Amino acid sequence: MTVSNPLLQDFDLPPYSAIKPEHVEPAVNEILADSRATIAELLKTQQSAPSWNGLVLQLDELNARLGRAWSPVSHLNAVCNSAELRSAYEACLPTLSEYWTELGQNKALFQAYEALANGPEASGFDVAQKTILEHALRDFRLSGIDLPGAEQKRYGEIQMRLSELTSKFSNQLLDATQAWTKQIADEAQLAGLTDSAKAQMQQAAQAKGLDGWLITLEFPSYYAVMTYADDRALREEVYTAYCTRASDQGPNAGQNDNGPVMAEILDLRQELARLLGFANYSELSLAGKMAESTEQVLNFLRDLAVRSKPFAAQDLDELRAFASEQGVSDLQSWDVGYYSEKLREQRYSISQETLRAYFPIDKVLTGLFAIVEKLYGIQIAELSGFDSWHPDVRLFEIRENGQHVGRFFFDLYARANKRGGAWMDGARDKRRTAQGELVSPVANLVCNFNPAAPGKPALLTHDEVTTLFHEFGHGLHHLLTRVEHAGASGINGVAWDAVELPSQFMENWCWEPEGLALISAHYESGEALPQDLLDKMLAAKNFQSGLMMVRQLEFSLFDFELHATHGDGRSVLEVLEGIRSEVSVMRPPAYNRFANSFAHIFAGGYAAGYYSYKWAEVLSADAFSRFEEDGVLNADTGRAFREAILARGGSQEPMVLFVDFRGREPSIDALLRHLGLSAEAA
Repeated sequence: MTVSNPLLQDFDLPPYSAIKPEHVEPAVNEILADSRATIAELLKTQQSAPSWNGLVLQLDELNARLGRAWSPVSHLNAVCNSAELRSAYEACLPTLSEYWTELGQNKALFQAYEALANGPEASGFDVAQKTILEHALRDFRLSGIDLPGAEQKRYGEIQMRLSELTSKFSNQLLDATQAWTKQIADEAQLAGLTDSAKAQMQQAAQAKGLDGWLITLEFPSYYAVMTYADDRALREEVYTAYCTRASDQGPNAGQNDNGPVMAEILDLRQELARLLGFANYSELSLAGKMAESTEQVLNFLRDLAVRSKPFAAQDLDELRAFASEQGVSDLQSWDVGYYSEKLREQRYSISQETLRAYFPIDKVLTGLFAIVEKLYGIQIAELSGFDSWHPDVRLFEIRENGQHVGRFFFDLYARANKRGGAWMDGARDKRRTAQGELVSPVANLVCNFNPAAPGKPALLTHDEVTTLFHEFGHGLHHLLTRVEHAGASGINGVAWDAVELPSQFMENWCWEPEGLALISAHYESGEALPQDLLDKMLAAKNFQSGLMMVRQLEFSLFDFELHATHGDGRSVLEVLEGIRSEVSVMRPPAYNRFANSFAHIFAGGYAAGYYSYKWAEVLSADAFSRFEEDGVLNADTGRAFREAILARGGSQEPMVLFVDFRGREPSIDALLRHLGLSAEAA
């Protein structure tokens, strides 16, 4: 098996095209068996007098071997999902969960870490090593190391079941998204839609051997209908299908219903929290975060809500008045995107679609690279001749002073059997081995943009450009680390509510004239973004920012409250409705089942942590305000940010790193000013 299984080979970049579903289980089982044997052997020598090289680096080596096999499998499951791969992936989840639980509850391993942290060698450790040991001991406690045997066993059962359920949530959402389509035979029904959106729908129909146009629930298709379709009934139909995915409502009611999955996930998370001595899961989630208490998080979110809601109400009043002038006096959820775009066009003579022509993908990438090269003193070049999972995938290398730093894959376009949304994941961590060899980092950056239409390059809306910059910020955090210990390099060990700082920080350059000059040019003429268009775009920057802010606060408060109060007798929907009563200015229809597709908290890492986006936005806006003072392409300030934040990964508490860069603790003022939600901005 070893000879023919690519997942058991030593490779530089994963041999994606050679990885088959039948390789997955045998590889994982063999690696876990080897790891267990090695750990048992290791503890014979390391338990009484452990050393960093003998204990931590040996475990890093085992983790790296497992990661080398599992990371490409997990990635392929997200970007090239198939029934066979999904089945192989899911078969490994309980096995992996059992292994990690076993490791976290290994008393001898815990004692070895404790002895190392308190032993003579510790006095010579650098700050990253000390932080790694501190986090490791905390994680042992959060794995139930101090629990009696029966409760430890229950902890393991819960973790195993949760890994199955979160995967099931994700699968059912993907299946529900693909289960609904609408074929359009008469182009008149698509009145208002852009040529590029219609071209995509035509391609989607052709791919299925159909005539006409095919509307799907993949985000670019959904967004196009909600923003541009003149046919109100069509908007309502697509909205209904989208917001009832994986639920007991809508056209596919009861199919792939995530309702029971969510209920079981919440029950198990609450039980887990209680088992570990926390009142609720929100409390448990904060154990490794920057925020200090559930009260602090709730007060932070509610303070933002109180400040933002009047602006949101004003935004909605304007939108209702405008829609009424256009003949719609009963503005509904499926009208908001459409009339918002029309109002934006009327007020600022600008639309996302007009802007699309100025953001061809290669110009955006060239400009993005130019910005980070100037700020951080790096060089980025495209590589060829690599193995990949799809022909559209591209690979790039970062160098510094001619030296290799890391590489990243870009998978930018929406397609069937690919998870929706945008994300970055670390494919390989930077670390120095026990033999002294330096392993460089690799990242996967994934988006779901419209692919190129025949005869044109892929063209991005400005919103999509911002998404690209956001994910690239995560990528830089992973790739530009100077920490050589796996446990704190890149995004490892970074508090979850600070992990969005580098990503949201990068978005600022999408709004700065100096940044826009580098990332935009008309795809046909090469003409720069005209000054009048730039002025309109900047004027429209905070269009409906009050509505957008309360929407994000609704998600954040719902998530946190749901996990803080689970078991009080309220259903998921009742918690959501309660939050909407508090912060929203417009209620969606009663059949809306937003929670059933809220993958961030039910299938991602954001459970009781969605507030992190807003929390980190305060940090990123305040960090960027130093660039506003020094110059947005100031290389010295760029280097200072790199060395204080990006280079140091999870080696120290985020507040320490922030203060090192900014010279003080963060203030909320910059964020409110940037969004036009303060008296000063107004």
